[in-house]
Amino acid sequence: MITVGVEEEYLLVDPATLLPTPLVQEVRATARLAPIADADEVQDELLQAQIEVATPVCTALEEVGGNLLRLRHAVASAAQANGCRIAITATAPVRGPLPVPVTSTARYLKMRGDARLLVDEQLICGMHIHVGLPDRETGVAVLNRLRVWLPTLLAMSANGPLWDGRDTGYASWRTIIFGRWPVSGPPPYFAGAADYEARAEALLNSGVIPDRGQLYWQARLSERYPTLEIRCCDVQLEADDAVMLAGVVRGLAATAIAEEKAGTVPPTCSQEMLQAATWHAARHGLSGTLVDPAGRMRSSGDVLSLLLQYIGPALEENGDHREVTSLVHRLLREGTAADRQRLALAEAGLPAVAALIAAGTTDCEK
Repeated sequence: MITVGVEEEYLLVDPATLLPTPLVQEVRATARLAPIADADEVQDELLQAQIEVATPVCTALEEVGGNLLRLRHAVASAAQANGCRIAITATAPVRGPLPVPVTSTARYLKMRGDARLLVDEQLICGMHIHVGLPDRETGVAVLNRLRVWLPTLLAMSANGPLWDGRDTGYASWRTIIFGRWPVSGPPPYFAGAADYEARAEALLNSGVIPDRGQLYWQARLSERYPTLEIRCCDVQLEADDAVMLAGVVRGLAATAIAEEKAGTVPPTCSQEMLQAATWHAARHGLSGTLVDPAGRMRSSGDVLSLLLQYIGPALEENGDHREVTSLVHRLLREGTAADRQRLALAEAGLPAVAALIAAGTTDCEK
């Protein structure tokens, strides 16, 4: 059974104005005192108005969901105790006139010096899914086969349409902001683990990036864990949808391993097509069409049906089929969190957005 773990990033905001609030150290300290969260499960992030949680390594999707609800509750309670709230959204709906302070570590301060405005605009939150793999060679093989599905995963996860108090026109504005880093977007195709290492080292040796932590591809080999890390997804408004995406990613990884063992030729997709498909997914989410792994424009429903068909045997083997397919069908019926944010803004303005995304109305406190 392939193990899975999830990291989620949240914004800390003022409950009345939704403005980002730089209270991460206070909230983190309070959360770590809670009996339901271990110290290493709650971390700071680049900006002091962001906080991150990480589940333990999980075998069953029920474990993923239970741990996410536990950690969301711990952080939401800690935020409320310090006079703020967590906002579960991929982009800050509003920003103040001054930048949010950077967390005071040498790495983050250097990033601020190297890319000041870009760092100031990193008021964005993603969800990272780790799948456990036996070695880096297998990790690259899975990466090569999974990369063609990254735009679909992005579209399914879209939860960031608002910025500076208005609708950006994008379902995931986070993807556009984050895509401005020098090494970002869809990963290239690699000839194997040695090729991955050589190209990563070449980027480091160029001096453009200071460390492997800034290999910001939407999927990459983890440098800390024996995992492949999928980074394309927006943070999810509801924990159920995070569980769904974790199940889909695990299904994709299991399918890729089975295909690799069978000697199936990996799918081909040019880097430029994958980049275009990513932009299209960030722009539209699931509201219309998606570019499928073969580079064809199709309805979102057709592409998600193709995805479920592709990973169906792996979902059955993992015991995830009923839960994942049910949640995917719900997503198709109800739309993404980006759709819900837009509707809230159109119907009742920012107060309705606050009621939707600020913890207390989401399932982290149910």
